[in-house]
Amino acid sequence: MDTLKHLSPFIAVAAQLQPADMGTLAAAGFRCVINNRPDAEGENQPSSAEMQAAALASGLQYHYLPVLSGQISDENIAAFTALLNQVRGPVLAFCRTGTRSTSLWALSEAHHLDPLALLNTARSNGYDLSGLAPRLEQRWQQAPVSQPQSSASATQRYDVVVVGGGAAGCAVTASLLRRSPELRIAVVEPRDQHYYQPGWTLVGAGIFERARTERAMARCIPNGAQWIRAAVAGFEPEKQCIVLEDGNRIGYRALVVCPGLSLDWDAVEGLKEALGKNGVTSNYQFELAPYTWQLVQNLRRGLALFTQPPMPIKCAGAPQKALYLSCDWWRKEGVLKDIEVEFSSAGAVLFGVPTFVPPLMKYVERYNARLNFNTTLTAVDGPAQKAWFKQVNAAGNSQIIEKDFDFLHAVPSQHAPDFIRQSPLANVDGWVEADHETLRHPRYGNIFSLGDVCAAPNAKTAAAVRKQAPVVAENVIAVLTGKGPRALYDGYGSCPLTVERGKVVLAEFGYGGTLLPTFPLDPAVPRRLAWELKVKMMPSIYFDMMLRGREWLAEPKHLPHEPMPVEATAACNFEKDAGQ
Repeated sequence: MDTLKHLSPFIAVAAQLQPADMGTLAAAGFRCVINNRPDAEGENQPSSAEMQAAALASGLQYHYLPVLSGQISDENIAAFTALLNQVRGPVLAFCRTGTRSTSLWALSEAHHLDPLALLNTARSNGYDLSGLAPRLEQRWQQAPVSQPQSSASATQRYDVVVVGGGAAGCAVTASLLRRSPELRIAVVEPRDQHYYQPGWTLVGAGIFERARTERAMARCIPNGAQWIRAAVAGFEPEKQCIVLEDGNRIGYRALVVCPGLSLDWDAVEGLKEALGKNGVTSNYQFELAPYTWQLVQNLRRGLALFTQPPMPIKCAGAPQKALYLSCDWWRKEGVLKDIEVEFSSAGAVLFGVPTFVPPLMKYVERYNARLNFNTTLTAVDGPAQKAWFKQVNAAGNSQIIEKDFDFLHAVPSQHAPDFIRQSPLANVDGWVEADHETLRHPRYGNIFSLGDVCAAPNAKTAAAVRKQAPVVAENVIAVLTGKGPRALYDGYGSCPLTVERGKVVLAEFGYGGTLLPTFPLDPAVPRRLAWELKVKMMPSIYFDMMLRGREWLAEPKHLPHEPMPVEATAACNFEKDAGQ
């Protein structure tokens, strides 16, 4: 077992295993074993039948897919790809040395992953696949992509229409197709690029290159779905139709609404015009994250301001992540002592789940940062490098405070897109109404929502989508077959708080601030393991698993009957007294 290497959270490879290893694999959390070594290839090699018996006795799925050394055919690759798409992970594939299994994995992923990334992953695990480079490049170039349809005729009707091609839209589409490949699904998304937004904080800290967080939308829309490249203008739920901006309509049997949210740069006077120059930046915009890193490197003294607007926002921890990583750099450069750092938050507490406040406060004190609660950015004058804040005291009285700055990382207010806020699907705050457990609309039984636009009081994170997508997929299929929803969402969200380079406080929690840690470790302790997960594994979990319907540690909970409507309490509450 010393030869076991993780290529991604979904799949690991190893050299020849023995029947006795099956119990160890099961105890380590593996669910499936794939044997890529032909029987009788070497002396003292256990037969596939022996391996299968041991695997089944340990509760593991077992598949025999023999491949001759140095003779991987296109049929072998297709069979391996099909197998990975049908099994539940984590998966362990093995052969004599692990090279064949690693090669099969790389070739099966080459239709949507850059060959250089595949070669680097293999090399970091001790496998030199440079000889496969031409073949990987060929598969990458020849990969089929979803072709957008610019609009649709009024007669078009689908089993499921998904509004939005971001994290939530692609993930739920993949989960639906994984369960029912025959479904006719349309994904309505106007953008031609897909972004891994959790990576922008790391771009702003010089840890990721911006290009690593961007992919063509055509490579992210799941195969089997029809991509309609158009914007939605409205909804006609009584007619079971959506209305596109060009006036065309698309019919549906079930509708999933997940277009994300909108950044309101205009909510702060002068902010939109100031961005990208005069020391004003934000990691909440793809184009600006590299500018954040440029500013951080160049600042040697002065006042650095970091802001957080009123909730809800996507990734509520991101505003302070920018502070921690900037301060960590300044500290290591020896200039932090000459930089005054302030964090101005519209909220009343540092973080909305009390368990995580003490470890975060230790870093606030380490970086000598000043906390200004109930303080909201209201205006910016970029050329003059001035910012104005509205600060409210305990008695409810407010005052306007002016500050001269050298560096300003601003986070905009956020709300549902206008076509959602003005629709019959919205609640009084503009978000899509949804039962907090089933994520079904309370007034329209064939409409579901997930992701940032959903009104459920969970933290708006990509990690939440990873748990929501299987729930919505199962409940949509139940409704399509004439049944009621049974799958439940517990409000799970995750915020990997990057408190310094090399350490993360992995905050995982559900409704009411209930702690929901994935690993049996104290979640309030900053850990190197969590940093490795955030930096090295999360992009793969996102692109290779979540967007492809591989639901690693995301199986929904179920009730034997349709649940009653539930009103959950907020998962991450920045307004309550957390003992600060």
